Amino acid sequence: MNWQHTRLTLSPISGAVLLTACAGAEVRPIVDMKGVNEARYEKDLAECQEYVKEASGMGGTAPEGAGAGALIGGGGGAYKGNESQEAVEKKCLVGRGYKVLN
Repeated sequence: MNWQHTRLTLSPISGAVLLTACAGAEVRPIVDMKGVNEARYEKDLAECQEYVKEASGMGGTAPEGAGAGALIGGGGGAYKGNESQEAVEKKCLVGRGYKVLN
């Protein structure tokens, strides 16, 4: 078996899994901003994102937690976790009176 070839193949796969794991933390929902105070929205969004991090157990080490989860659970599990985090973030914003479009 050619170990050098295996290592080169695994590196892009591992990178893709880690990118998938980290992607959900930075996704911004699409919100109808008509009549919305932008400064207040940014504050509410930051609070909702922090709530998601705390609820998911990632706290201040989101990249480390996401990376560990991706390596242990694989890309599919990481994606599903991000999907769930995005849903919580959107519900938080809706609960604060924003019209989330996506």
